[in-house]
Amino acid sequence: MTTFEKIWRDQCAATVTIRSRHGERAALEYLVSEKLLHFASTARTRPEFAAQLPAFVAEVRAMFPRETLLTYLTELEAALTEKSHEVDPEDTYLGSAAISDLTSLKQIEAFLRADRLGTA
Repeated sequence: MTTFEKIWRDQCAATVTIRSRHGERAALEYLVSEKLLHFASTARTRPEFAAQLPAFVAEVRAMFPRETLLTYLTELEAALTEKSHEVDPEDTYLGSAAISDLTSLKQIEAFLRADRLGTA
């Protein structure tokens, strides 16, 4: 197992504990909003992360019921879109973070929403 695979596998394992202690919403926020979006952002410039991204996305899909994940993605996209529009132009960090998260979500959203994953 590569270091990069270990990263997302450990995060998925932590999600199981978060779900049992704090509920499904907290687990989604941790794994999708925080970890997966950050991993996808890093994958744009780091090929070793990009190589692991499909497996990470597949594991996220397996961890949550489809309808729950789809509902959460819709809410997350709306929240990130709103946050990116409310950014103070003087606050470049917040603007960059909001836009980066939205870009990362757009990058992986089709794979998270697909009826099924496979190869052509």
